[in-house]
Amino acid sequence: MSTINTPKKTIFFLGATGGCGFATLRRCLEAGHSCIALCRIPSKLSARLSPSLLANLRLEEGNAHDPSAIARCLVNPSSPDRMVDMVISSIGLPINFKTFSIDDPHVCEKALRALLEALARVRKSGATTATGNSSPRIVTLSTNGIAETGRDFPLLEYPLYHVLLRVPHRDKKAMEDALVASGERWTVVRPALLTDGPAVGKVRAGVEDVAGRRVERSEIGYSISREDVGGWVFENLVQESDESWLHKAASITY
Repeated sequence: MSTINTPKKTIFFLGATGGCGFATLRRCLEAGHSCIALCRIPSKLSARLSPSLLANLRLEEGNAHDPSAIARCLVNPSSPDRMVDMVISSIGLPINFKTFSIDDPHVCEKALRALLEALARVRKSGATTATGNSSPRIVTLSTNGIAETGRDFPLLEYPLYHVLLRVPHRDKKAMEDALVASGERWTVVRPALLTDGPAVGKVRAGVEDVAGRRVERSEIGYSISREDVGGWVFENLVQESDESWLHKAASITY
């Protein structure tokens, strides 16, 4: 997708050190957007990027469960009366395939609630004005298999999704529920099973009106690469200026 005439945004990333978050961050930096990333170990992220891309990135050390650390990343550096334009969160932990669980079974929910608390603190502090942006678009990376209004995964994957991965999926669902109830401007992205392959394109996207409990378009597939997740988020939610995905969940797959 061409980046010509696309307004540049200021985007705050949570969980951008690897996976889908890094794939999205890299594309945003390449397109000239200003980015802020909160990392426990910033050097792990900076080591993966070229000096030319680092010029558009502000690295902050901190924990994604700490509202104070998040709050200092929400104010737009170039315009202190505004918040950032977008927040993209891909917080998560790897699955322990011996237990089919994760070290922190509430990692995603806690990060989302910390973000909501940080937004409230910045608004209360008066750091943003009535004429400035005080409602950044929030994009969260979730998972397919947790929709309540329709199936977005093949039946063959039912044992994996609803038995073996029930703990991390319960966490993703709690994260989504908190976001939907927040009153913020949001979009949820639910990838199919993630792979480490290259971007191949041809991504299909199902659409769910979460609050309205209605499937607008159904797409079912087995997998998608992290690179293609990053590409889809960049092209459809960062580059596009329309808000057709506002308050919707996108189930993306090949």
